[in-house]
Amino acid sequence: MGVPVPLPGPVPRTSRPRSGRAGAWAELLRLPALFTVPGDALAGAAATGARPGPRTLLAIGSSLCLYEAGMALNDWADRAEDAAERPHRPIPSGRIRPAAALTAAGALTGAGLALAAGAGRPALAVAGPLAATVWAYDLALKHTPAGPAAMAAARALDLLLGAAATGGGTRAALPCAALLGTHTLAVTAVSRRETTGGSVLAPLAALATTGALTRLVTHRRTRLPAGRRAAAAPGLPGPGRAGGPPRAAGVLTTALGAAYAATAARPYLHAALNPSPPLTQRAVGGGIRATIPLQAALAARSGSAGTALLVAALIPAGRMFARRAGMRKVSIT
Repeated sequence: MGVPVPLPGPVPRTSRPRSGRAGAWAELLRLPALFTVPGDALAGAAATGARPGPRTLLAIGSSLCLYEAGMALNDWADRAEDAAERPHRPIPSGRIRPAAALTAAGALTGAGLALAAGAGRPALAVAGPLAATVWAYDLALKHTPAGPAAMAAARALDLLLGAAATGGGTRAALPCAALLGTHTLAVTAVSRRETTGGSVLAPLAALATTGALTRLVTHRRTRLPAGRRAAAAPGLPGPGRAGGPPRAAGVLTTALGAAYAATAARPYLHAALNPSPPLTQRAVGGGIRATIPLQAALAARSGSAGTALLVAALIPAGRMFARRAGMRKVSIT
């Protein structure tokens, strides 16, 4: 993850530079992965047929806080395991105290719930189970067979949070949430062997899942949300004969679906051919990065080209931040 080489001996806390502490927190919170979060709420908003507004922004803020709470809690819960397998991580290396990480997780969870409450009761009704899922995953479910499903549920709920905040309901966004959750399930299954490697089945299954999701997103007939069906009156751009999105939106959906497949498929294939820890970690990183074009494709699939392009703009921004932060390898475990 682009971690600085540890010094030969312990460094007094008072002598550590401010930038070093900031870098440790950036590593703990996996800041480059934050660029994969706003697209959840935006794709959920697109699925409702409503334009993103102030409540959507509150949902995005809530998602970011809850995501970062999960990152901090993850390292706090894994501090003993990381001391043996990942001694360079911020907590086992002594750069961040365990109590500070746990406090940050609690504070970020509270902030996320408060922002969701500001977006309305429907949003809070989704944010509560989302926060509970995050904490349950990190504290109890991560190393059980239910771990990948819990992570998938968290991503799906995050998309539904954007739908609830923007449109007041989640029903229209359920198909998109299921597709995003399935992608997350595949990535998480691969990540469970990122330090040991040796798993051929997980990356192969993720590769097959990527192909299936790409086809579902780009070829399945799509029923536009109610708000966009109303706009498709005679004389206005509307769905094509097949009941799918307009031609331009269909082209955009196909392009973004191809970008999703290209981002995820190659590292999955490499990990399947050689399931070593480095290639497995690259596969996990590729799966995480592929989340953004998938979110954009889901927004385009719902007929919201503007939202899709906005989400897609996060792809180069995330890469640039990762290079500058020296954190090109981003893990979810």
